[in-house]
Amino acid sequence: MAGNRAVVYSQPGSVEVRNTDYPELVLKDGPGVNPLNIGRKCEHGVILKVVTTNICGSDQHMVRGRTTAPSGLILGHEITGEVIEVGRDVEFIKKGDLVSVPFNIACGRCRSCKERNTNVCLNVNPDRPGSAYGYVDMGGWVGGQSEYVMVPYADFQLLKFPDKEKAMEKILDLTMLSDIFPTGYHGAVSAGVRPGSTVYVAGAGPVGLAAAHSAQLLGAAVVIVGDLNAERLAQAKSFGCETVNLRENGDLAGQIDQILGSPEVDSAIDCVGFEAHGHGKAHGEAPATVLNSIMEVTRAGGSLGIPGLYVTGDPGAVDEDSKIGTLKIRFGLGWAKSHTFVTGQTPVMKYNRDLMMAILSGRAQIAKAVNATLISLDAAPQAYQDFDRGVSRKFVIDPHGLVK
Repeated sequence: MAGNRAVVYSQPGSVEVRNTDYPELVLKDGPGVNPLNIGRKCEHGVILKVVTTNICGSDQHMVRGRTTAPSGLILGHEITGEVIEVGRDVEFIKKGDLVSVPFNIACGRCRSCKERNTNVCLNVNPDRPGSAYGYVDMGGWVGGQSEYVMVPYADFQLLKFPDKEKAMEKILDLTMLSDIFPTGYHGAVSAGVRPGSTVYVAGAGPVGLAAAHSAQLLGAAVVIVGDLNAERLAQAKSFGCETVNLRENGDLAGQIDQILGSPEVDSAIDCVGFEAHGHGKAHGEAPATVLNSIMEVTRAGGSLGIPGLYVTGDPGAVDEDSKIGTLKIRFGLGWAKSHTFVTGQTPVMKYNRDLMMAILSGRAQIAKAVNATLISLDAAPQAYQDFDRGVSRKFVIDPHGLVK
């Protein structure tokens, strides 16, 4: 039997590359696996040789100790790979196919999946609707920051690239289809971005940069990106965004007014989530800051896309309410301005095929926008540290050295 190596969460602030079991078409017991999922047979699944797998900001929440993730959890929900084994019940996906894996695990058979809400599949996580690979409280499906990984429900879920050779030429772009590109795009669509819109994107991490690029693709007239990190703001500016540095100047509305001649935008996107900080040089953690600020700067009747992650359990939160996901949000302000809010995991399958075509045609340049940076599997622990320090890179792991 072949071996496997994977990136594993060991303790707060630390990940390791460890030898682990080669995957099989069954969900076995292990760190984070829901007891009701143990022994679940997956003849509808495939084994992938991982071509690329990305480090995500959502992974960092676990690595910082801000969730209840157990030690030993194999990380990684952004997966692109080559099919090397197919289950008995797989009909259309074949060995040798190069595929993108949506980070949401979805059965294709429940009411949610049939309504294209694959982000809240009812059959993959015994605890609640929705699941993902390598993530806490998501059913225990093994993560893909590894050499090999098992993917269930292959015929329904997998996005096959039409030309393997051409796909490998754009693999640094196509690897973003598993999560951050659809997530950023969903944020922009949810916020009602359209030709001529003015848009504020909170957060210049990879998802924020993906949302900003998505807003441009949707025809926005002006995209403004705000952050506390000057290096990440420089990356946003590199592909045509306006920027506001909220560390140097905490007056968000005032900075928007200087850019637009108005303190309000048509649409806003929260790409920060529950570890948000306040504005200004003396900022500290204040988890409702972004939500309140985007309500302040979005015009009456506007929409707010909220792909940023919020959780129901945060043991490292600044107060007791925040530890259970209760935040001090000015909901009355949103009500008074008739705002529309869209939250939750992104239903990747709504968008990934269209975004694939935008990449293959040269219309989308997502790897450039997020500063995709290729690394080896062994370099992952250092990349996690660098990412946590705020470098403006989207780290792409190449476990087998397949990317030129």
